[in-house]
Amino acid sequence: MTDMTRMMTHYMAWANRVMMNSVAKLPEAEISKPRQALFGTIAHTFNHILVIEDIFRAHLEGRKHGYTARNTKASPPFAEVRERLGAMDLYYVDLAERLSVEELNETVHFEFVGGGAGAMTRQEILLHLVNHATYHRGFVSDMLFQIPFSADANDLTVFLRDAWPALKH
Repeated sequence: MTDMTRMMTHYMAWANRVMMNSVAKLPEAEISKPRQALFGTIAHTFNHILVIEDIFRAHLEGRKHGYTARNTKASPPFAEVRERLGAMDLYYVDLAERLSVEELNETVHFEFVGGGAGAMTRQEILLHLVNHATYHRGFVSDMLFQIPFSADANDLTVFLRDAWPALKH
């Protein structure tokens, strides 16, 4: 599972980058336009992905994160979210690359933002983040469809064909 976890964190970073690069081609007004979606805008949806990655980074590092909700009330400008999420994704790629099997299987105890105790292995956290980002990129895809605008493909199959062969060690 170590290789799979590494591959999946690379996929998350690649897919987020592909989608954000596509979104960046849009006028800012489209990125921040309110829509019928869970987080209301494309920018706020990416901000949610960032917030969750930041929360779990704090859990993995054994420190407080300071969030009281799973998203901020307002989103920073998309360019800032894009830069910060790209950097956060690289943090997770690096983490997955350097953790041993034993470290990946260690349980991290934390408090959920909404209350209640949580416990997941480092590997489970990493795979949760990959799945979480994929889920919310789906919301972004739906909002793009409403424009209408088509983003570049960011499916796992495309990643495995186009990007992973050059990234494998």
